[in-house]
Amino acid sequence: MLVRFLILAIFALPTTCNSNLFAQSSAVDTTSSTKTPSLWTRTVGDDWPRMLGAQYDSTSREKGIRKEWGSKGLEVVWAAKTGEGYGNGVASQGRWFQFDRFGNVERLSCHHAETGEIVWTWEKPVVYSDAYGYNNGPRCSPVVDDDRVYVYGVNGTLACVSVADGKTIWETNTSEQFHVIPSFFGVGASPLVYGDLLWVMVGGSPESKSSRFATINDLPYAKPNNCAMVAFAKRTGRVVHQVGDYLASYSAPVVRQIDGQDVCLAFVREGLLTFHPKDGSNRQFSPWRASILESVNAASPVLIGNKILIGETYEKGSCLIELAAGKHKSLWADGLTRKDQAMRPHWTTPLVDGNDVYVSSGRNEPDTDLRCVTLSPTGNTTAWSPTVRWTVRNRDRMTGLMVDGHLVMLGESGILQLLAADNRSFRVISEMDLANTIDPRDNAPYIQTPSWAPPVLSHGLLYVRGANKVICLKLIEE
Repeated sequence: MLVRFLILAIFALPTTCNSNLFAQSSAVDTTSSTKTPSLWTRTVGDDWPRMLGAQYDSTSREKGIRKEWGSKGLEVVWAAKTGEGYGNGVASQGRWFQFDRFGNVERLSCHHAETGEIVWTWEKPVVYSDAYGYNNGPRCSPVVDDDRVYVYGVNGTLACVSVADGKTIWETNTSEQFHVIPSFFGVGASPLVYGDLLWVMVGGSPESKSSRFATINDLPYAKPNNCAMVAFAKRTGRVVHQVGDYLASYSAPVVRQIDGQDVCLAFVREGLLTFHPKDGSNRQFSPWRASILESVNAASPVLIGNKILIGETYEKGSCLIELAAGKHKSLWADGLTRKDQAMRPHWTTPLVDGNDVYVSSGRNEPDTDLRCVTLSPTGNTTAWSPTVRWTVRNRDRMTGLMVDGHLVMLGESGILQLLAADNRSFRVISEMDLANTIDPRDNAPYIQTPSWAPPVLSHGLLYVRGANKVICLKLIEE
C-alpha cells in the first residue's frame, strides 16, 4: 500500500546537533519518573508496551492459550469503536492505548485493558490528507515507558503524554523541525525508547524556501540531511543525537541484542542502518531497496540467531546480514526474479522460531501467500541459503504473533487463525471469522476490513484492530 524512491547515500552525521533544534519542543520537564499504578486484575502475563512487543520480536512468553475455539470462536470481552488509522494499540499497566484520528484531531484513547472503559483521552489538531486515497489517520503505535506514553502522528507530530491523566508533557512537530519532504502516505515508523532516549525515524531534508511548501510531488527530488534517526531526550524532547544521511521508511526501528551488544536496526528508505542506541555510534549501512519509484521498505528487521534478516516485496526480496567486528557482511540475498526469491515481506514483519521464518510473502492478492522458510548455513558460516518448507497460496496478507508454540495470525479480510508453529506442514488449529461474526452489542460484524494492524497479546487478552473497531478476546483463562 505504500511507496518509495531510491537514494543510496552512506554518510552519517556526528552526534552533535544544530543549536536551533534544541529549542523546538514545546515544554521542558524535570520531574522524576514514577510508574503509574497498574489497573490489571489479571495477575499472570506480560505487558505489550510497544510495536512488536516487549522484545521487538512479536513473541509472547505467556502460556496456556486456548487451542479449541469452537464454532463461536474466542470469547469477546469488550469492543470499542476506532477512528481513522492503521496502527495497532499497545497494552501496559492495565491500560489499552489506542491512537486514531477523529475528524480534525488525532486522539490517544486510554482504555481500561480488561473492560474497555475509557480512562482519559488526549487530542491534537492534525492537517493531513492521503494523496492515494487511503485513510487520513496515524500509522504508528503508541510507546509506553513508565509514567509516559509517546505518540507519533501522521503529519510528524511527536508528543509525550502522561499515563496517569493524559496531559501533554512535551511535543514537537518533526516534519517542521527537520524539514521533512512529505512522503506518499505520511509518517509511518513507530518510535522506540532506549534508556533516556526516544529514537524516532525522521528522515528530514536541508532547509530551503521551497522545503517549507513542499508537497508529495517533491519527494522524488528530496535529499537527506543527516537525520534518518533522531534521538530525543525522552523526558524533555531535546534533540540529543542525529544518525544517518537517509530518508524515512515505514519500517519500525527495533533494538535487538547481537553478540551481547544492543544494536538499533533501522530499515530506512535506502536500506539497513545499524548503530549503538546508547549514543548513535558504530554506524553501518547496507543498501537494500527496489529501483522503481513506487516501492517501500516497511517490514521491521528480525534476527535469525545473531544474523539480521530484512526484506521487501517489490523487486529485491530478502537478504541476511551479519554484523561482525562492527561491519556488515552479506551472507545470503534473494535472486533477481520472483521465482528465485524465498520471501518477499510487504508491511508484515516475519515471525521467527529458531531458523524457521513464517512470513506473509507477496505484494497483493492473489500474489500473496503464507510460507515457512528455513535459513541455514551451507556448510560454513560465510554463506547461508533458504529452504521453502511450505506455502499456502492465494491468501490475504497476514500479520501475527508467536505464543506457546503457536502462531496467532490475522488476515486483512478479518480471518483470525491459530496455526501450529511447524515447519513440516501448514496446520490450522482453530479460526474465527471476525468480519462475518455478528457482535450482539451493536448487531454488526466485530470488525470491518481491512485488518492491517498486527494483533497484541497481554495478560491473556488478545487485542485485534479492524477498520472500525478494536476488540479484546480471551485467549488465556485467568
